[in-house]
Amino acid sequence: MIKQLTRFLMVPMAAMLLFSACASQQGASAPTASGMKKSATGKWTLNNVSYEGLPSTAKIKTVFSNIPPDCLQGSNWVLPSNAYGSYTLNATGAGCPTGTQKIVWSTLNQGGQIMIQFKELMDGVKAKNITDGYRVELQSADNASMTWRAPVSYEGKTAYIIYSFSRQ
Repeated sequence: MIKQLTRFLMVPMAAMLLFSACASQQGASAPTASGMKKSATGKWTLNNVSYEGLPSTAKIKTVFSNIPPDCLQGSNWVLPSNAYGSYTLNATGAGCPTGTQKIVWSTLNQGGQIMIQFKELMDGVKAKNITDGYRVELQSADNASMTWRAPVSYEGKTAYIIYSFSRQ
């Protein structure tokens, strides 16, 4: 009788363990490129460009299209779901360009890391004919903020430029 009771209790307990294991794995799933793209879609202001792993004396002279990093602060980025967006530079510092640049953007999963990539669109040139572009890690994106992390080489080591955005 005890043997039968033990067998009777073991089946539901095993099923509960199996379901709880599946549920915990489900909740811990990694973000997908399409899910992160949905989170990144919208209008953003680039509030801050900072550095990780670089000494304070190190200077990054230019980033996207030879723009000084300080000139990107305050820029507005439009990342619509149709992939055709833009960024507008409006910093007034010395040597800062101004204006709007059209882009085509997307996300992809690169070895488990979600990346955001974009190409600058030139008048009269189709996106498929543009071979140069930029790719950065999309670290986070939610209803209020978004963070990009771009690796750079400094003295043989990898450091990072951190781009911090707020949703408009």
